[in-house]
Amino acid sequence: MIKIYLINAILYHLTYINNMDNKKYNPLTPEEEDIIVRKGTEAPFSGEYVSSRGIGTYICRRCNAELYRTEDKFDSGCGWPSFDQEIEGAVKNTTDADGVRTEITCINCGAHLGHVFTGEKLTKKDTRHCVNSLSLKFIEDEE
Repeated sequence: MIKIYLINAILYHLTYINNMDNKKYNPLTPEEEDIIVRKGTEAPFSGEYVSSRGIGTYICRRCNAELYRTEDKFDSGCGWPSFDQEIEGAVKNTTDADGVRTEITCINCGAHLGHVFTGEKLTKKDTRHCVNSLSLKFIEDEE
């Protein structure tokens, strides 16, 4: 069993390195890598952006691509930062293997952001992007 785990870990690492296409990405902590690369999820209500209220833009922690604006952020009560709209063309939606949820990733680098949900009627746009704080960085607008 350990041999299979090690072989899978090595294959995963090699695939990850090959998929980077020699692009330069920001260095990630092990916790950030677990979420962004391995599609993990941070604990609810633990992220730094769950209740943030600044005015600015949320960018991808891995590649700095602009993803969300603060005017599209809302308090859904779910425990993760929620947005009802992404910056046009910034986020890719992919149906999860379970066929139930829809994963959202950065269109530029493929970083795992979280999941998108519709039909909850939480905003007029009827969309909730549920995003891991560790997938994001916040850039405050200059006054």
